[in-house]
Amino acid sequence: MEGDAELPLRRRREGRTDYGKRLELLKSGEARAVVRVSNNNCQVQLVAYGKEGDETVTSAFSKELEDLGWDYHTGNLPAAYLTGFLAGHRAMEEGIEETVVDLGGIKRQEGSRHYAAVKGLKDAGVEVPADDDVLPDQERVEGGDFETVKDEIESGGGV
Repeated sequence: MEGDAELPLRRRREGRTDYGKRLELLKSGEARAVVRVSNNNCQVQLVAYGKEGDETVTSAFSKELEDLGWDYHTGNLPAAYLTGFLAGHRAMEEGIEETVVDLGGIKRQEGSRHYAAVKGLKDAGVEVPADDDVLPDQERVEGGDFETVKDEIESGGGV
């Protein structure tokens, strides 16, 4: 019909996707480390661009930590770090050595669980362009059976 203005894409209308930011991340040519945090869990996915749609190469979910000896809440800062660390080890197994971070539409706050997951990725050996000033201090990250679970991941138990 003439005179009808074209509607913006549904996800843009809903405020769920910033297509400008997404295009910027895709132009980097690197896999995206998609970090999503809820009150009870953390999820880190390594996603590669595909012409038919994005492809998840590997992922880690904080509930998986329970199988590695984590007996604490899975929505806290140490669990977010360990989830990122687990995803980082899995990424290295898949040959992903560099990634860009996709935090979605959240308000960025230094030292948050999002950045704890990014710190876990970096500590696992994945090259991530993130300033160390936004990452949480190591003292905040360590808690519970932190060393036990980290050692289990490093020994290949979670990969």
